[in-house]
Amino acid sequence: MFLEVSNLMIVVLNLIVIPVGHVLPSWLLTRKAGNMFRPGSCLFRERKWEIGGRIYERCLAIRLWKDLLPDGAPWLGGFAKKSLGGRDLEYISRFRMETCRGELAHHIQIPCILTALLWNPWPFAAIVITVYAFVSNVPCIVVQRHTRHRLSRLISNLEGEANQGRT
Repeated sequence: MFLEVSNLMIVVLNLIVIPVGHVLPSWLLTRKAGNMFRPGSCLFRERKWEIGGRIYERCLAIRLWKDLLPDGAPWLGGFAKKSLGGRDLEYISRFRMETCRGELAHHIQIPCILTALLWNPWPFAAIVITVYAFVSNVPCIVVQRHTRHRLSRLISNLEGEANQGRT
C-alpha cells in the first residue's frame, strides 16, 4: 500500500473508486462522437493472429459464454450490442464502430480499477484487485473484438452483394 489509510477508509475508497472506475469511462465515451472510433485504427484493427475473430472461437469457445456477459451500454444511454438489430449496411457499420467504443471503455477501466492498489494492502488485496480488473474487462474486450471481426465479414459480404447488384 502506497497510502496509509485506516481499514474503514480502505473499504469506503474501494466501494467508491472501483464502481466509478467501471462506470465513468463508459459513460464519458458514450458522449463522444462516433467518428473517434474507427475500426481500422491502430488499437481496433484486426491482427493476423486473430484470423478474422476465429481464434476466439477455436481457443476460447467464445460462442459458449459471450451471451453471459451483460451489455452495459444501454444502462448509460449507449448503443445496445447484445444482439444484431438489423441487416442494413448503415446499422451494421454503426454496430461495428460501437464495438470500438466498448473495447476502449474496457481498456480504460483496467487502469482506473488498478488505482485502488494505491491504498490496499499488499500482496493479497493487490492480487485480488489486479485479478478482478483483468477478469472483469478482458472477456468484454475479447467479445468486442470477436463481434467486430464478424461484423466486418458481414459488411464485406453486403458490399459484395450490393456491387453484384449494380453490374
